[in-house]
Amino acid sequence: MASGPTPAPPRPAPRTGAGAANPSTPPQPTVHETMTGAQSIVRSLEMLGVKHAFGIPGGTILPTYDPLMDSSIRHYLVRHEQGAGHAATGYAHVTGKVGVCIATSGPGATNLVTALADANLDSVPVVAVTGQVGAPLIGTDAFQEADIVGVTMPITKHSILVKDAAHIPNAIASAFHIASTGRRGPVLVDIAKSAQVAETVFEWPQQLVLPGYHPVTKPHTKQVREAARLLATARRPVLLIGGGAIWSGASALVRQLVDVSGAPATTTLTACGALPDSHPQHLGMPGMHGTVAAVAALQKADLIVALGTRFDDRVTGQLSSFAPNATIVHADIDPAEIGKNKAVDVPIVGDLREVLTDLVPELERAHTQHGRPDLEGWWQQVNSWRETFPLGWDETSDGLLAPQHVIRRIGEITGPQAVYVAGVGQHQMWAAQFIKHERPQAWLNSAGLGTMGYAVPAAMGAKVGAPDRTVWAIDGDGCFQMTNQELATCVINEVPIKVAIINNSSLGMVRQWQTLFYDERYSNTDLHTGHDTIRVPDFVKLAEAYGAVGMRCDSLADVDATINKANEIDDRPVVVDFTVSRDAMVWPMVAAGVSNDAIMYARGLTPDWDRED
Repeated sequence: MASGPTPAPPRPAPRTGAGAANPSTPPQPTVHETMTGAQSIVRSLEMLGVKHAFGIPGGTILPTYDPLMDSSIRHYLVRHEQGAGHAATGYAHVTGKVGVCIATSGPGATNLVTALADANLDSVPVVAVTGQVGAPLIGTDAFQEADIVGVTMPITKHSILVKDAAHIPNAIASAFHIASTGRRGPVLVDIAKSAQVAETVFEWPQQLVLPGYHPVTKPHTKQVREAARLLATARRPVLLIGGGAIWSGASALVRQLVDVSGAPATTTLTACGALPDSHPQHLGMPGMHGTVAAVAALQKADLIVALGTRFDDRVTGQLSSFAPNATIVHADIDPAEIGKNKAVDVPIVGDLREVLTDLVPELERAHTQHGRPDLEGWWQQVNSWRETFPLGWDETSDGLLAPQHVIRRIGEITGPQAVYVAGVGQHQMWAAQFIKHERPQAWLNSAGLGTMGYAVPAAMGAKVGAPDRTVWAIDGDGCFQMTNQELATCVINEVPIKVAIINNSSLGMVRQWQTLFYDERYSNTDLHTGHDTIRVPDFVKLAEAYGAVGMRCDSLADVDATINKANEIDDRPVVVDFTVSRDAMVWPMVAAGVSNDAIMYARGLTPDWDRED
């Protein structure tokens, strides 16, 4: 949505369930009270049910930090605004509510940009409140002025500039509604300092008026019926489940559809946990580092039912060769995604929870009419791929730990009730592959933007949102060094996350590409610059300097005991430096831009399957 005059906010429809956000501008009495604009900001957040916010004060947002001190909202003083944005994202993931971050103008606001772009690509409901220079100074290149509304317009769902204190409740209520309805996403509210210090009569809005914003949630019956008919008669169907299944709170319905259809199912990187990994029909993750079975099944399918996914290039590979013989059913709440990348035969626009509420009984009726499909031959083929090409790894040749083993044991020892947050790179893919994801809202990572530095602050936000759950950040030594300063925030605010540094002394995923595609020319990927005996930094000492517990593990015999010890500590953060082999690679792999038919399950090895049965 484009920026423009602040609209009058709507009264949003309430949502419940695992994917519910706090859009609710709940019915509230009209309040007529004289206060400052800054007090109006805080009052608006309180009325929307905000309990936690992450941010850093500065000149143009300082008026708001004064009433925030007396508020019921707990504020977490981060060490970098990017950390505030990722923490808000982590909080939103585990709670289903809107995450809130706060920053000042200029560099404070621009430091939020990466986190907002990240939330936008992964459809995470976040509201950022930023200060702006006084209204008379806007456009004069004043100190710490930046057109953050203009900057963020392409990377947020909506951006609002507020110059009049009377418009503040409208703007913030609208922001929460837009962020948490339809396709979720970040919204920025930029508020001039002059509006914050001005006196106003606070009046809570009672209705929504958002011209042009009318998310469609109820699917078209005819389209749902056709999808059911196709699913009941296909010979080689596959269910492609995306992150929308989690945000819509549709995981239980996804499982019902999988059970009723009898079809193989695959979950994208953002959908891990939407269908338990242990489900017998689950083939794992598709795409660039997906399982051979998942990739092959999609390539050989005669029907793909895509649910809450956008046919990302990391899933499809070379788009022209993706699933060449498949009829495509695509259900998504965002009509802009349907047909954007992949031509669609049956488009269904609607909230996935409502789509599946209609589709499951329609499929049962279609089975009554057409009979249950004979999928025995299809399952024989799919199971042969699963048996022939299981996930695994080779033992290291340098005597160092296998990172896959470390990550698998973290998941096995800690269990599925924990929350797992990954950075970006090899460790992210291994965590997706080797941790058993059994429930929704338990797996967080930066999927669309691929943001290094995501894990530590997102884990902090997740722990704030789910204080009774163990939260592990699975991070790389490169990623960790981008945002590790948020350990200070965790220590001071008693947020006891656990961080596993998968330390291969390299930018591992970049190094893997250099190994495969650049003749092993390792240009600027060695984080120790050849000094293998020097730890720069020493992560154990760094953790201790922040007041956290620091550990190191470089022996296979010590892996389990180290993880158990970390899990026992719950009064402060724990950082474990796992020294792993830099030569370990993520397999399977589809190189960027090539067909999924060229998937490699090991270096130079590609499965041989026929294009036709």
